[in-house]
Formats: sequence, C-alpha cells, structure tokens
Amino acid sequence: MCTNYTPTRNQKWVAQHLGAELPSEPYPPEAFPGYAAPIALAGHAGKTQCRLARFGLVPHWAQDATLGRKTYNARTETVAEKPSYRTAWRKRQFAIALLDDFFEPNWETGRAVRWRIKRADGEPMGVASLWDQWTDPGSGEVVTSFTMLTVNADGHTVMGKFHRPGDEKRSVVVLEAGQFEAWLRAESSQVNAMLRPPPDGLLVAEAAAVGVAVGAAVGVASGQAGLF
Repeated sequence: MCTNYTPTRNQKWVAQHLGAELPSEPYPPEAFPGYAAPIALAGHAGKTQCRLARFGLVPHWAQDATLGRKTYNARTETVAEKPSYRTAWRKRQFAIALLDDFFEPNWETGRAVRWRIKRADGEPMGVASLWDQWTDPGSGEVVTSFTMLTVNADGHTVMGKFHRPGDEKRSVVVLEAGQFEAWLRAESSQVNAMLRPPPDGLLVAEAAAVGVAVGAAVGVASGQAGLF
C-alpha cells in the first residue's frame, strides 16, 4: 500500500513517455491522502493530459471529501465491487499517478522505520490508478481525485519487507512506460494482465530520512470498511 510519496517534477520524462506537460499549479514536495498531486489520464482526440488531483478517491455520491482519507489505495481483488470504486472502474476511469518514489514502514528492527522505494534505474514511475470527480455540495467546486491500485506482494523481494510482521504484504502496480497508453484507454476486462507486482529488479529500497511520521496508515472508520 502507499500513503505517502514524492510527486515527480520531471517534465522531460513526462513529455517523453506521455506526450503531456505537468500541471503548472504548485503542489507539495510529498503527497499524503487529501493532498494535490499530478496524474495522467486520457484526454480528447487520443491525447493524454496531466492534471492535479486529490490523493484519495472521493466518489460522486460522497457527502463530503473526508472519505478520501481512507480511499487512497484500492485492492485489485475487490475494486470492481466496492461502492467507493466500482463506478470509476465500470467507466474505465483509469489514471496514472506520477511519482519519483514512495515510502513504507519497515518493521525488520521491531519498530517502524521509514524507507524509500524507487526504481532501480532512477527514473520516475507511473502507478496504475483510478480517478473520479466529486462536486462539493457547499461550494459547487468540482474535485478530481484518485486512488492507487494495489496487489498482493507476499514474498516479493522488496515489497515483502514492509508493514507489520504477519500482515499481508501489498504493492502498488508500477507500469512500464510502454503500458501507459494501453492502461489509460483499455477496457476494464483487458487491464487485469497489467495488475501485477513489480518484477524482481525493478525496485530498490533504503532507509529514508525521518521527515514525517511513519506510524500506522489512516484507519478505517467503524462501519465503513465495506465501502473500500
């Protein structure tokens, strides 16, 4: 799973692999649920566009935006069924989160230590995501938000290091650049082949500076677990 990451600012990479430009609006150096960060999605006339979106998907039926604090990751096994994600999945609202690296808690020492995970080649990464739009009933503002898709990673050489002992290991889906176009424009029945853990050798991990808390991820409120 991923609750905290570094949004990329590598315009050259985005232009090369997506034929698009990063948003001109400012966004924070690290993203947490509720923060704005750049995503890529399918635009008009076959073009790809990048825009800022809120990390943590807020479905169109939500009463307020706070649900996004719990919907930043969607399990691939249940994404087509859960109320928070199923409409976006059915409509094929596929997106790519654009990041340099992400952070996970490593418990190998018996306590949570913040580690950074990145591509071994040092390139940014595109992570398979879903997007949706929500209209604030008070202000009328239309908010674009997204969730990252996750897969089981038990036994993975890198992602198997993270989270508490005994917990299921999960990983985001790191797409190769050659998959970007196919992901954004695929039928939902065609994307399953891309929903795989990162291949061995793609990612590396190391201890990171303790810039932010590395405690437990945002909890699921009682009675709402079935939504996501």
